[in-house]
Amino acid sequence: MAIVNRTPDSFHDRGRTFALDAAVEAARSAVAAGADWLDFGGVPFAPGPEVTEAEELDRVLPLIEAVRSGTDAVISIETYRPAVARAALAAGADVLNNTTGLHDLDLADAVAEAGAALVITHSIADPRTPYPRPAYGDIAAEVGAFLVGRAEAAMGRGVPVERIIIDPGHDLNKNTRHSLELTRRLHEITTLGFPVLAAVSNKDFIGETLGRPQQERLAGTLATLAVCILQGARIVRVHDVADAVAAVRMVEGILGWRDPVYERHNTARHDEAEGR
Repeated sequence: MAIVNRTPDSFHDRGRTFALDAAVEAARSAVAAGADWLDFGGVPFAPGPEVTEAEELDRVLPLIEAVRSGTDAVISIETYRPAVARAALAAGADVLNNTTGLHDLDLADAVAEAGAALVITHSIADPRTPYPRPAYGDIAAEVGAFLVGRAEAAMGRGVPVERIIIDPGHDLNKNTRHSLELTRRLHEITTLGFPVLAAVSNKDFIGETLGRPQQERLAGTLATLAVCILQGARIVRVHDVADAVAAVRMVEGILGWRDPVYERHNTARHDEAEGR
């Protein structure tokens, strides 16, 4: 899943894809680099300047419309507003990616009405609201119970179980030690019965663990992606698509899920060609 944000203040790209033409080009480049999924957003998760519903629609709808006609990649809309979800799904998005813990069940109604899919992310604060000093007794158990409960609520509003994906929400209302433990125990989330999305790209828990600034977290991100996949994550949300695709494909090759692109090393055919 490639991240494309039409925001001037997103935590990683800092407005690089805020302009519509830049966002469209980023989406197309991501697909060319191997992305299967494009995640569009018009409002940052973090607190910041207010973005009205009209502004959010102006940011995301033209992007969905411009990209949808040129790709069969999955497109998701990241939003906490039911009206934006409905408009985006009508414009061609396939999935609602909700990072606010499905705080408003009208979001599930919007997904059910559209016949779309839903990503439910663990977060416990109101949208764009600070949550200082979060505390958990058992981070994996509490996150898992929350996600199962919200998934059941979505199913109760008509979203089929096969269209629900869960995301443990690394760093969202969690500190670095919480996110590290959640990564270490991700198998407890991936065995709950839903596909799991790991959204760890360049996050602060990686930066704080390694002592690296925002733009120097790629190696830590790739290592974290591999750990998540080995524990059952099946969707990874990333900024650096080409590097992430290579890392994921290598993990798939090691696990026997993907054949090598070519085989020459110490093969009879290669030895004969070299005159050995």
